[in-house]
Amino acid sequence: MTSPIDVSELRITLTVADFDAAVRLYRDALGLPEVADWSSEQGRVLLLDAGRATLELFDEAQAAMVDDLEVGERVSGTVRLALRVPDADGAAASLVAAGATAVAPAVDTPWGDRNARVAAPDGMQLTLFTPGQES
Repeated sequence: MTSPIDVSELRITLTVADFDAAVRLYRDALGLPEVADWSSEQGRVLLLDAGRATLELFDEAQAAMVDDLEVGERVSGTVRLALRVPDADGAAASLVAAGATAVAPAVDTPWGDRNARVAAPDGMQLTLFTPGQES
């Protein structure tokens, strides 16, 4: 058995067609603090702090179950961002006001969370979740 690699950070890189719309949604509306701006003549890039990162690995059956629970049908792609927020309903409304599309109203999950689903202007599916109990 090999030794584990010491991973100290998870970054998710989103390539978006409308950079300004993505900045308005993720930085301005969602409130992710800007860590760095590495934009240059070759392209634009912002690093935003999303707090602690967790990589969730789902098989197709689990992805279908969560989509069915949150939306009523299989709609997300291979990547979906799940963001822990204090108020899933309020966060979803704020993001829709900032240009996201409501995918489904918030639901209470069997595991006690309150989940709302929106899509960013580039189509990225976002689950906004508020734990029912401290997780």
